[in-house]
Amino acid sequence: MREIAIRDALKEAMTEEMLRDERVLLMGEEVGAYNGAYKCSKGMLDQFGPKRVIDTPIAENGFAGVGIGAAMVGLRPIVEFMTFNFSLIAIDQILNTAAKARLMSAGQFTLPIVFRGAGGAAYQLGAQHANSFEGFYAYTPGLTVIAPSTPYDMKGLLKAAIRDDNPVVFFESELTYSLKGPVPEEEYVLPIGVADVKREGTDITLISWSKNVFQTLKLAENLAAEGVSAEVIDLRTLRPLDKEAIFKSVAKTHRALVIQEQHSVASYGAYISHLISTELFDELDAPVGLVSSLEAPLPYSKSIESVVLPSDERCLAEARKVLMGSR
Repeated sequence: MREIAIRDALKEAMTEEMLRDERVLLMGEEVGAYNGAYKCSKGMLDQFGPKRVIDTPIAENGFAGVGIGAAMVGLRPIVEFMTFNFSLIAIDQILNTAAKARLMSAGQFTLPIVFRGAGGAAYQLGAQHANSFEGFYAYTPGLTVIAPSTPYDMKGLLKAAIRDDNPVVFFESELTYSLKGPVPEEEYVLPIGVADVKREGTDITLISWSKNVFQTLKLAENLAAEGVSAEVIDLRTLRPLDKEAIFKSVAKTHRALVIQEQHSVASYGAYISHLISTELFDELDAPVGLVSSLEAPLPYSKSIESVVLPSDERCLAEARKVLMGSR
């Protein structure tokens, strides 16, 4: 094992897959000459050349469509959005073409394409650059949606996504690209659709994904100081969802709290809460808790931004409510 940053884990995953399979290519804004907006593709243009590391215009609808067409004729594109906020320009391409082409063609087309990039809020980017869209994409049948947290998970799941014959939407975070963690020297690939228990516990199940996993682990530490044993489930994949891992944990702890950066209305966290409440109703000793961003566009102001996003204080207060069995 060695400690590497998430940006380097992503680069290793893409590089290894491009060396393994000449059909794999990378395209997107600033992926080549600029080495990637977050330096995830540093040096790849020099290594693979401009036919396989392609700088695109700022035209998401166009290059997403080019990538989908390339996948239809046998290539395996990785399409990088500088941020998933910009993917809205390509929403018809992703939801109405990539997600549906395999079914609508009765399997005559496969769609081995990965849409990847930064999602969610960073620091003071304003309302138009801070949306959490993973639940939006997870709503769409035909898409696989992955939102890992650690360097190890990022590399192993990106390699799996590139090898998948279905379209994958792969979420990263601007705030964690420099975060380091252990990654094996040898090659490995992680299975899609399998959650990970990041911390074992017996009193309450804390469920999250992407960068909020680190906030959830911090909450578990704070609860431990109060004598509470919290189990932390990192979903890693939102579609398909590892329901078995969630149900197994909640059946053990009898309490659950979901922490997400999305707004709560029609959110992925609300869906998880519904699943637990309907499938494990007799196992619950308290209603399922949910911590989300407040129902407002994220402001630019640093002081107000921290109020809208899930805070450590709100997470702790909600966990205490669940533990007390009150809402």
